This record gives sequence, C-alpha cells and structure tokens, in this order.
Amino acid sequence: MDSEKPVTIELFKNISLSKAIGVILLISSVAFGFLIWLIYYKGGSDYSSNLITSLPALNALLNSASAVLLIFGYRAIRQRNFSKHMKFMLTAFITSTFFLISYVIYHNFHGSTPFTGEGFIRPVYFFILISHIILSALVMPMILTSFYLAFSGKLKLHRKVSKVTLPVWLYVSVTGVAIFFILRAYS
Repeated sequence: MDSEKPVTIELFKNISLSKAIGVILLISSVAFGFLIWLIYYKGGSDYSSNLITSLPALNALLNSASAVLLIFGYRAIRQRNFSKHMKFMLTAFITSTFFLISYVIYHNFHGSTPFTGEGFIRPVYFFILISHIILSALVMPMILTSFYLAFSGKLKLHRKVSKVTLPVWLYVSVTGVAIFFILRAYS
C-alpha cells in the first residue's frame, strides 16, 4: 500500500474552481471547434505519404494504450496505490495527447473518411461514431477538470468527477479503436 501524500501543484491550489472550469471549458471548446473545422470544413490536401496513411493505425494503438493505462490506473487507485495511480493516469493523458496530435496531422492532410459499409453494419457504425464524437467533446473538459482537482488537492471532488470521467474516457478510447477497425473492414 502506498501512503504518500497527494502531489499538488501550488499554482492550481491558488486558482478558484470557477476560474479553472472557465479556462477548461474555453480550451475544450476551442479545441473541439478546431477539430470540427479541420475534419468537416477544411478538407484534405493533395499531399499523401506512407507516414500519413499509417497514422490511423497509430491512432488506434494510442487509443488502445490509453484504455489499458486507464484500467491499470483504476486498479491502482482501488488498491490505494496513489503514486502508481497518478503515473498511470498521467501516462494515459500523454498517450491521449499524442493521439490528438496524430489525429490532427492525419485529418489536416486527409479530411473526413466516408463510410461505405451497407446493411446492418451501417447503423451500428454510425451509432458508435456519433456517440464517440459526442462523448469525445465532453471528455476533454472532464479529463482536464479531474487533473485540476487532483493537482489542486480537491480530492473529494476529484473522486466524484473521476467516477464519471473514467467510463467516458474508456468508452471514447475503445470506440476510437472500434471505428478504426470498422473503417478498415469496410473501405
């Protein structure tokens, strides 16, 4: 069992919850708006390379890694191993951040990917895709809020927010992988 004191960041402790939530919502809204513009309005470019075409597989790998790290982080906190929990959650955040960077690079060059599947798989795919998009828009501010609460020492509130954040983050990570495999199977 790990009985270390929680790691806090003094700057976060000095920022009020309302200001932090405001900044988190602003950052998340700008990021989501940028992604919508990038994927649906900007369109792809004429440039392509093996590196660009391999990014969806990398994205699936990063999403898979995030999901596994989240599960390990959950297990660590259930065992009250705060240090391991923090390391797993920070690593999950880093892999998710790398995913987002790779995703932006891919869609900058590729644009949106049309789904050509027909029959039963079509409504299944769109259900997964739409729920994934909606929850991915919500999970970014949830993740940032969870980290703010942890690093500001507001652990009771961190636990409450994280009980909702974890399943949403897991769902977004797992459905991101599912979308990759469905698109690969039907393109």
